[in-house]
Amino acid sequence: MKLRKATTDDAPALCNIYNYYIEHTAVTFETIPVSESDMRQRIAEVIESGYSFYVGEAEGKIIGYYYTHRWKNRSAYTTTIEESIYLDKNETGKGYGTQMFKHLLSHIDRDATHVLIACISIPNEDSVRLHEKFGFKQISHMKEIGRKFDQWQDVGHWQLILDSETE
Repeated sequence: MKLRKATTDDAPALCNIYNYYIEHTAVTFETIPVSESDMRQRIAEVIESGYSFYVGEAEGKIIGYYYTHRWKNRSAYTTTIEESIYLDKNETGKGYGTQMFKHLLSHIDRDATHVLIACISIPNEDSVRLHEKFGFKQISHMKEIGRKFDQWQDVGHWQLILDSETE
């Protein structure tokens, strides 16, 4: 897999990946598929804000992406960022998530970032396993915080404090 910086031209492929999760899973709490123009705007906002947005390609096809963004808007949170990774539903279990995560961690500005946060719907064993593989620890479990597919959904937060990371 080759990783490269995302552009707004990647919006159609990213919509195909992400909208599957919207329509068929509780991995995201969005309930309405994202349009290509909305995805273009999201990509542009991340890039313009100085955070990372990368796509992974295999055999000439975008098979996943990751991005980072500010955790909260309060100024005391400026050294905390949230990350998200999405893989094409047909490309999971092939090690691509691990490759993307290694890339993400190697491209974090460690002078400006103290904590990485992952917000994960529960259950989501694949995402939990991936994050814990890289040292993330669960720090919260909010029960019935969202409602999707006529069911209450739980969410947890996983945290990696970069200064205490052992490699």
